[in-house]
Amino acid sequence: MQTLCVVGADASAVADALVDVIAEHHEGRIASVEYGDSDDAAVDTDVTDADGQFSLTSGGQWVGRGDDRSLVDLLDSLAPDYEYAVVAGASHHRLPTVVVGDVSDDPANVVADAATASDLDTAALAARIDDFEPHVTLETLIDRAEASPLAERSGAIATFTGRVRIKDSPDDSRTEHLAFEKYEGVAAERMAAISDELTDREGVFEVLMHHRVGVMGPGEDIVFVVVLAGHREEAFRTVEDGINRLKDEVPIFKKETTEDEEFWLHEREC
Repeated sequence: MQTLCVVGADASAVADALVDVIAEHHEGRIASVEYGDSDDAAVDTDVTDADGQFSLTSGGQWVGRGDDRSLVDLLDSLAPDYEYAVVAGASHHRLPTVVVGDVSDDPANVVADAATASDLDTAALAARIDDFEPHVTLETLIDRAEASPLAERSGAIATFTGRVRIKDSPDDSRTEHLAFEKYEGVAAERMAAISDELTDREGVFEVLMHHRVGVMGPGEDIVFVVVLAGHREEAFRTVEDGINRLKDEVPIFKKETTEDEEFWLHEREC
């Protein structure tokens, strides 16, 4: 799913304009997300003491309200069903962001900025949206694997998720975040080649991989490997080989920031 966050003055109006342009020039479903502190609830929270409330119409439209859901949690749930998502009023350190006017916090991944909403070229920005790093989830990859023409021969789907580890041992300094950069083009080509080679194995039907880039905090997902296979033995073996080869062969570079220091991992290993 291609995402775009808008923060600053008139974020909602800019996001609405972007949705209109994306709908006009791109195919696929679009999710519009309004993020803020408003208590203007879409569901009547006085009806019950439930922690989460949801309303679903017979036509499949729904609204909901609940606690403890981050922006990334929401985007994770949208990714399998939408090709695009435009978020008004919030950003995340690894999501492409548009800044309008002055903002209190500087987003990490700014793809466009303008002094006012009228200064922003929404058409040009919408035309670039497919070039931004996509928001890919484990569920997205599983859905792709299950859609394989060979899925009817499959008895197993095995997955691997790599995440940001806070510390290796109790005495280690806590990891504050990891930052990943990839060699554009080369990394994608190498992952595709590894997937093709592993899919050539007997009994393996699909091998899908994705490595996120940008800044990721403690506990955030980093990398996914999904294998569709005839039996569990081939699935487990191929998942392990897939993540090992991705780490060894794909040019993705990691910078670690702990409470005490900051370093590029490949420089420390030299």
